[in-house]
Order: sequence, then structure tokens, then C-alpha cells
Amino acid sequence: MKAKVTITLKTGVLDPQGKAIEGALSSLDFAGVGNVRQGKYIELDIAETDAAKAEAQVTAMCEKLLANTVIENYHIELV
Repeated sequence: MKAKVTITLKTGVLDPQGKAIEGALSSLDFAGVGNVRQGKYIELDIAETDAAKAEAQVTAMCEKLLANTVIENYHIELV
């Protein structure tokens, strides 16, 4: 089973990389782009075949290592 994890900064957390991307896009003449936020995307192959157990495993991975839950949110998709 494959797990897709999307990690983004929580609303209200400053995003200096997003601001840098926004500035670079502007300097490349991409007008009308604002409020750029960046994040992380991680794909994992999980040996578990039970969807509920796989989601619990990936949730534990996010809580312990993959995401900084103080400032980041995460979304898990099992495929």
C-alpha cells in the first residue's frame, strides 16, 4: 500500500520560503500571484495491507518524525 503525506504550515505561521517563491515569481513577470505557501510531499510504501492499520502507522510516523505538529498540519492519503 502506498501512503501519500502532504505537510503544510499551519495558518498564521510565517512562511519565509513561500515569500521568497512569491518574490521570485513576481520578478519573472508572473503577475497576480500572492500568499504563496510551501510545504512537503512524502510518498511511502507500507507493507501493511489493512487500511486502518496503515493509516495508524503513517499517523504515528507523522506525529513522531515527519511533521512538526506544533507548526505544521499533515494530510494522509492511502492508495
